[in-house]
Amino acid sequence: MSLFTTPLIILFLFFLLMSTIFIVKQQSAAIVERFGKFQSVRGPGFQIKIPLVDRIAGRLSLKVLQLDVVVETKTSDDVFVKLKVSVQYRVVDSKVFDAFYKLDFPQDQITSYVFDLIRSQVPKMKLDDVFSKQDDIAVAVKQSLGEAMDEYGYFIVKALVTDIEPDAEVKIAMNRINAADREKTAAQYEGDAARILIVEKAKAEAESKRLQGQGIADQRREIAKGIEDSVGTLGSVGINSQEASALIVVTQHYDTLQSIGGETNSNLILLPNSPQAGSTMLNDMVAAFTASSKIGEAMQKENQKTSISEPDGGVEPKDPQTPEFGDFEGE
Repeated sequence: MSLFTTPLIILFLFFLLMSTIFIVKQQSAAIVERFGKFQSVRGPGFQIKIPLVDRIAGRLSLKVLQLDVVVETKTSDDVFVKLKVSVQYRVVDSKVFDAFYKLDFPQDQITSYVFDLIRSQVPKMKLDDVFSKQDDIAVAVKQSLGEAMDEYGYFIVKALVTDIEPDAEVKIAMNRINAADREKTAAQYEGDAARILIVEKAKAEAESKRLQGQGIADQRREIAKGIEDSVGTLGSVGINSQEASALIVVTQHYDTLQSIGGETNSNLILLPNSPQAGSTMLNDMVAAFTASSKIGEAMQKENQKTSISEPDGGVEPKDPQTPEFGDFEGE
């Protein structure tokens, strides 16, 4: 044997060995043919075949694959819309033969079925229904596609409507409608808030007025009690009620002037405002009280003459011990 034949034999043996063994990756399957005829399906791991007789016809992935299909169609209210449907599928382990030999391009087949189903279902719906019933569309796609692709050895894991894109002008109009509706709702809420503020403000003002009136009433009640006590105190030292009332009024007058003078930011002007004004006020009040007493005394005497009489027509004599109404004036 020559020196050139030995390397050739070694090279031939190495090529024969490499043609005999092969490796199949995890989650995949290899199709082995013998003289062009299907021989077997080989799973993951180290595999052996007959060199020059068997060959690997192809490999299939057993993983879950995804195919995105974009379909443009028209709704029942004449709006063109694009739907993106994502189909997740895989080869059934027991139907690798069908998946390899019955269908050359499974993606094209799935796309055709999705187009057919979407264009038969969406034109029956309005645009709003397409958005609200996208889950129903996805279920219908999965069911119909699953029945069709099962014959070819493919299992449809899930179908999802991942995007709905209407025409650009329609989309702008929908956004305007949505914005107008939200502005309307905001205006209603603002009106309700303003109404509540007005009502609550009115309630607060009413409660404030009620409390203010109650405070004024309590104040006047206490002032009346103080005047009553003052009149009683002055009467105990020989000052009659008319003079006591006049004195109290004058005292309150000067107290008011003093309180006004203590306010630095007061813009009140009191006219007249002189020492003689207090004396004049006192004299006028005493004279008014005296005239009122005389008028009351005269009216009482007149009533006694006309209304008090004896049964025989005589006039009932007055008790000389009973003082007249106003006799206290000379005391």
